[in-house]
Amino acid sequence: MTQAQQMDTLALADLPPASLTRVLLSIGSDALSRPIELPILVAKGRRPGPTLGLTAALHGNEINGIPVVQRVLHGLDLQALKGTVVGVLVSNIPGFLGNRRLFMGGWDLNHLFPGKEGGHSGQLYAHRLLHQVVAHLDVLVDLHTASAGRVNSLYVRADMSSPKTRHMAKLLRPQLIVHNPPTDGTLRGAAADLDVPAITLEIGNPQRYQKDFIRRSVAGIRAILADQGMLRKRPQTPGLPPILCSKSGWMYTDAGGLLEILPELLDHVLAGDDVAVLRNPFGDEIARYQAPHAGVVIGHSVNPVTATGGRILHIGVVAPREQE
Repeated sequence: MTQAQQMDTLALADLPPASLTRVLLSIGSDALSRPIELPILVAKGRRPGPTLGLTAALHGNEINGIPVVQRVLHGLDLQALKGTVVGVLVSNIPGFLGNRRLFMGGWDLNHLFPGKEGGHSGQLYAHRLLHQVVAHLDVLVDLHTASAGRVNSLYVRADMSSPKTRHMAKLLRPQLIVHNPPTDGTLRGAAADLDVPAITLEIGNPQRYQKDFIRRSVAGIRAILADQGMLRKRPQTPGLPPILCSKSGWMYTDAGGLLEILPELLDHVLAGDDVAVLRNPFGDEIARYQAPHAGVVIGHSVNPVTATGGRILHIGVVAPREQE
């Protein structure tokens, strides 16, 4: 097995051309003074070109992105590659090791960017991830999944008003694309503030490998690499165009009980359609929920046990055809 190089800084310029390097990048230390190290694959082409980054498992239980990074990096022809691909296999080490979504201390890393040197543990970790990795990139694809107790389609969140990120989103050929300008606190937003065009790819469900979504994600990322001039372009297999949503939002319960979701992922609903039923433990119906507007189901809860304010459906508003 090839040994990984331990680094304190991601010294891409020092890596030889036409190489695939395993890196353990120091980002901090734990309470036993052991280093916390990001596992990173770096593919450096024979010729210079852009640097594209992939970040997986920013939430520790979102693992579908890990085999995507592995397959993209291991599948590259290093002699033909122009530029560099940086794949962070696990971005949230404490969350991943604990098999949980959040960082130690209960922090959601994707609400803490750009972080803060000298801040609390989550802020410091976010700051170092941003400046030790993302600042070296020209383009970023951040890989996520649904959180525990929910399921997602294969969809992209991107600022569709930006020609660069709009084009990247379409190249991925997901099931849906949601117009979602980057917000404060997210890795995607912090990358954009560094002038690194970034999109978020939601690859299905947490804590599992979904072979079809992984395969499609790898193909989409290779299409972005080809569009960047880093790989030779390949013809893409024809398929259904993604559904473009101008915005999206979640529905929530106003009481607790056992929740039954009626539509499936990618189902279209009309305003007023029944979408969920809430019952008490005796089976009595407490509430019935209707779609507030027409749209398409992007994700939904799969855990029936629901407290007041529990998530029901993530509904996207389908954009008019002229916006596609």
